[in-house]
This record gives sequence, structure tokens and C-alpha cells, in this order.
Amino acid sequence: MSDRSKNRTILGVERSALAYSEGLRTYMLGVYNYMALALGLTGGVALLVVSSPALFHALQPFMLLFIIAPIALVFFLSFRINAIQYSTAQMIFWLYAALNGVAFSVIFAVYTYESIARVFFITAGMFAAMSLYGYTTKKDLTAWGSFLFMGLLGIIIASIVNIFVASSMLQFLVSIAGVIIFTGLTAYDTQNIKDTYVEGSSTEIAGKRAIFGALRLYLDFINLFLMMLRLMGDRR
Repeated sequence: MSDRSKNRTILGVERSALAYSEGLRTYMLGVYNYMALALGLTGGVALLVVSSPALFHALQPFMLLFIIAPIALVFFLSFRINAIQYSTAQMIFWLYAALNGVAFSVIFAVYTYESIARVFFITAGMFAAMSLYGYTTKKDLTAWGSFLFMGLLGIIIASIVNIFVASSMLQFLVSIAGVIIFTGLTAYDTQNIKDTYVEGSSTEIAGKRAIFGALRLYLDFINLFLMMLRLMGDRR
């Protein structure tokens, strides 16, 4: 191979790598934008509801529905994301974030705004650090998956048990474990979302993948925030 051919090959590889890197950056930026907008929508709806005493009290009898409905939407998106249209996935994602806002209005009624803001920014800092680690590390975090999943199941079971025993110590331990689990999940999910990027995917496919990735990170952030709020929040 001549030197000119070698230079063309190297240049072609560099351009291909640059195009992939730029495409990945745009894709991940879309994921984070979706997540940030969903968090903003959830917070905005929660503030709107709690700021209107008449609306807040009118919604109380239906609060269980506003807790169950978002869970159902998460399962629907998880199992049907590849079958539904991009526009439908967007609509469900925004509906999910809004319904969560109604449910989270209770949090704004229980905790002071100052402590909510403080815990939110602490959570944001922890999330950003772990997500950056998951994005940049060369270490394969796949092995974390089974450990984190088992830990998540343990948290769910312990939380259900605590509904009946109402132990403050168990709630404290669950919150500590939850912070560890969802901090780890933030890095794990970020790397997993990054690995799902496929160069040259259609707008439809890339958009749905970005929405599903944003949903995963949104869940990590929200659950980490709730665990931190239990530990550090000031009740009214």
C-alpha cells in the first residue's frame, strides 16, 4: 500500500470516528434534555397543585390513582417502546412526568421548600458526577447490573414490609441503601444508554431510544432524590 493510500485510510478512519463521536454526543444530549424537561414538568405540576389548596384537596381522594398510573405507564413504555410511534412515546413520556407531578405535590406539602431545594441540588450534583463517570469510564459496568437489581428488589420488599411495621430504623436503612443503589444505577444506566447508540439510526428509532433512556435516568434521579429527602429533608 502506498503512503498516499495509507494516509487516505487513516483520514477515513478519523472522519468516521469523529462522525460517531459527534452523533453520540448529540444523542446523549437529547437524552439529558428529555430528562431535564421531564423533571421540570414534574416539579412545575407539583408546585401548581400544592399552591392551590382547593385543587390539592380535591385531588386527595384520587392520589392513589396518580401513584399507580405512572407506574403503569413505565411498564407500558418498557415493553412497547419499539412497537409504538415516536410521537406516541413522547406523549406518554410527558403524561408520565405530569402525573408524577400530581403525586409529588404531597412531598411539597410535607417538606419545606428550602429543604426540597437543598436536597434537589445535592442530588443533582451526585447524579451529574455518577452519570459523567458512567459516560467516560472505560470500565465495563455490566457486572454491576445483577448486584444493583437484587439491591433494588431488596429495597422494594423492605419498603412494603415497613408499611406494616412502620419502623423508623428500617426506613433509615432503606434510605441509605437506596442512595447507594440509585447512585450506582445512574452510572450503570448511563453507560448502558451510551452503548445502545447506533450510528445512522433513523430519527424515529433514535428518538424512541432517547426517550426510553431519559425515562431510565429520570427514574434514577427521582428515586435518589426521594431517598436523600427522607434522610435530609425538613418536615413542616
